[in-house]
Amino acid sequence: MNGKVNHIENQEVKEGIAKKTRAQYRREEKTDRKKTKPNIKIVGAPMSDAEIERRKQELLGSLTSKTWRDLETQGKFKKDEKLSFVDDDTLIIGCDVGSEKHYIRAIDTRGRELGKNAFGFSNDKDGFEKARDWAADIAARHKKAQIIMGLEPTGHYWLDLATWMVDNGISVVQVNPYAVKQTKEVEDNSQAKNDEKDPKIIANLVKDGNFGMPYLPEGVYADLRRLSMFRDQLNEDHTRTLNRLHRELKIYFPEYKDAFGKIDGAFTLALLEVAPFPDSLIALGEDGIHEIWHERRLKGRGYSKAAGIVRYAKESVGTKDGAEASRDKVAWFAKQLQGLSEKLAEVEGQLEEKFREVPHAENALEIPGIGDNILSGIIAEMGDVARFDEAKEIQKLSGLGLVACSSGKHKGETKISHRGRKRLRYWLFQGAKSVVVHDKHFKKLHEYYTTRNDNPLKKMQSLIVIACKLLRVIYTMLKKGVHYDPEKMMQDIIRPSDGLDIAVAA
Repeated sequence: MNGKVNHIENQEVKEGIAKKTRAQYRREEKTDRKKTKPNIKIVGAPMSDAEIERRKQELLGSLTSKTWRDLETQGKFKKDEKLSFVDDDTLIIGCDVGSEKHYIRAIDTRGRELGKNAFGFSNDKDGFEKARDWAADIAARHKKAQIIMGLEPTGHYWLDLATWMVDNGISVVQVNPYAVKQTKEVEDNSQAKNDEKDPKIIANLVKDGNFGMPYLPEGVYADLRRLSMFRDQLNEDHTRTLNRLHRELKIYFPEYKDAFGKIDGAFTLALLEVAPFPDSLIALGEDGIHEIWHERRLKGRGYSKAAGIVRYAKESVGTKDGAEASRDKVAWFAKQLQGLSEKLAEVEGQLEEKFREVPHAENALEIPGIGDNILSGIIAEMGDVARFDEAKEIQKLSGLGLVACSSGKHKGETKISHRGRKRLRYWLFQGAKSVVVHDKHFKKLHEYYTTRNDNPLKKMQSLIVIACKLLRVIYTMLKKGVHYDPEKMMQDIIRPSDGLDIAVAA
């Protein structure tokens, strides 16, 4: 019995020694790692505060910014050129843009973070100066010669920041917001997205050459862009107000379309401001309606509609309740429509005057079906053609570039990307529809694409192909100053075997 007890005690002692040995081993291993950990050596002697300030002031005086004119007008700015542009002497700043406050973080070309935390600054001159001072201080401490700021274009909030930084010697580049979204989990394997994480992701994208140069329109192109945006906003407001007017009239005067005809015409709007509903129209009578039009000095065949308006008003089955309250609303809508129409005509006149200042813009008007309205919209959204090396770049910018997802034996459907400036895509499509109707050569192409024996296209697909062809024609005319040559245009895509002849019947 005693032998058995002694055996158990000896076994417990051995297990205790083994456990103690493993614990000691872990502690010793941790101590060894600390002892063998290499020390990080700072190149050169530590700099004093005075030396850092001196380098900082020298850096601020020598900063030079690069824009798209410097980098994209000397041939294609490819991935290799982008990587060379961000060299070892460059401090990379990633910026997360906000409406009121921005956040930045700094890294080097190895991806090592040089600042302790994200730096936040306000969206004004004082904030911009603090951000530049913060970046210059880090650059001076790490002996960097230039500074590049990367940002994702968020609405219009980045415009003032980018302009100020470029004017003060800091190059500004853009990263695709979609790329930021797709790579955010690479940073910390988390779906989290915040103002302090995004700047680091943006800076790393810049480090790897995944950026582009921002284009800020200048001169006449800036005027065209703003006028074109204003025209689009006026058109949206006009459509919205007109739809609201339709709704009110359908409730209280459902026969209004037969009575008035064109609802946004001058005669109808003048009448709707004073007497929009059946009871007031009946009270006015034909003479009263004529008098309203006379006071507005309207001329034309609209006077003949007065009798019909009164007749439809007498037979109307519109709702009576609430008509008095809705009367002022309809009058206001009518007045708004008149003002919007007048302003829209004024803006379109300014657009027509401005786009003719663009070199060789008059040549593009030689294309049948391309008028001032369409061409001004295309040029306003496209900008200066000098920044493009070929028309395919503009095609990609407009979202008309072809994409397909294929793998192995699977071949995906080919379609347009829809990524880019949707207004440019809109105006190119409007131009394609117009030239197919008015230009016999483009019409011939449209017929060929939709009826050819090999892979005939649907009408919508054909119009997209025509839009891309129209883009190439306009690009060549603006870039080289040549005139419209339909025969040469047809030669580029001739398919004799499929029946597309150069000659087009007059």
